[in-house]
Amino acid sequence: MKFYTQKRIYFPQSQDQKIIRLIVIASIVSLSAYLLVKISSPSGFLPYSDKMIRAAQIMEKAIVTIRAHCDSAGIPIDETNDPNRTGLIGSEISPIATTLGNLGAKRTTTNPNFAALVVQLLDETGISSGDTIAIGCSASFPALMIATMAAAQAMEIYPIIIISLGSSSYGATNPDFNLLHIYEVLVQKRILTIKPAAISVGGDKDVGRDFDPQIKEQLIQQIDSSGLPFIHEPDLEKNVARRMKLFEGNSSKSRIAAFVNIGGSYANIGTSELVLKVKPGLNKPNFIPPNSERGVLFEMATRNIPIVHLLYIKGLALKYGLPWDPIPLPEPGELGSFNLRLNHNIRFWVIAVIYLAMLMVLVVYGVKSNIRPTGR
Repeated sequence: MKFYTQKRIYFPQSQDQKIIRLIVIASIVSLSAYLLVKISSPSGFLPYSDKMIRAAQIMEKAIVTIRAHCDSAGIPIDETNDPNRTGLIGSEISPIATTLGNLGAKRTTTNPNFAALVVQLLDETGISSGDTIAIGCSASFPALMIATMAAAQAMEIYPIIIISLGSSSYGATNPDFNLLHIYEVLVQKRILTIKPAAISVGGDKDVGRDFDPQIKEQLIQQIDSSGLPFIHEPDLEKNVARRMKLFEGNSSKSRIAAFVNIGGSYANIGTSELVLKVKPGLNKPNFIPPNSERGVLFEMATRNIPIVHLLYIKGLALKYGLPWDPIPLPEPGELGSFNLRLNHNIRFWVIAVIYLAMLMVLVVYGVKSNIRPTGR
């Protein structure tokens, strides 16, 4: 029977020292690369800027103002649907409710930090102080109207806003306290400083064909009394052309810097199913429907104007780390940061290439130094 003994492998002391030195250097390089990736990673957290805090504070003040107005004017707040008592959550069923809406989504948008998110989204478009943005807003998300206007004020940019009064469930669905009422209260209290550029009834074909005739007439009288331009055009192409003329004619510069779409009104998103490909948040669509199906959103896209799409709230909340349906509402800046999950950042790849190159240098150096075990 043969017996085998395991041969021990020994390293001369000088080679031991070289190996240890290389291991230490490789460890330092790896740790440095890891720290650089962590520091520069876009998947980390972005602290609130002063403008973001300011926007959230304006929105919080607006909510307090609307709540106080409802209490003083005897406008009921349904605390079952609106436990934070914002005054911005309406009923599920209403004479001006157009489609089904998600209650959790509507309540999520009343978080004042949504105004901070709008600042971040507008900042991503490259906008700067003094620029002009266009806003198309249905009554489905009154809180997002406030968030966007608050962001514009905090960023010192000029907003041109066109609103419509039709709303999905749980939006500004009270005919006696609709989106125009909310807007007027905030202007009277000097929370908002810019009046709407125009108003439409909203609803089917943007002219309220699905509304009770008496309710529709009530809305038209309200709009007439406001003295603001009234858009009442069922033809989509003509409606969009009218809105574009208002947006471009009121621009403080030669060009609109960004378009913010709030909700899903007929005139703003059009009738094409391509709108389903527009993701929540910042977009630069390269797919354009024909003129007969094209809303303002796509008309802006044909002019290479960045689109901030405020719809599909669940996606926005998840992407940016905002709480879903919070009770109570967070304080402005309470979360402290936004989660920016961006991919393929150039800094990551630069660090990765340098890291791999340095490791290759160490490997080549080890081979050329003949660092290998010798048996005896």
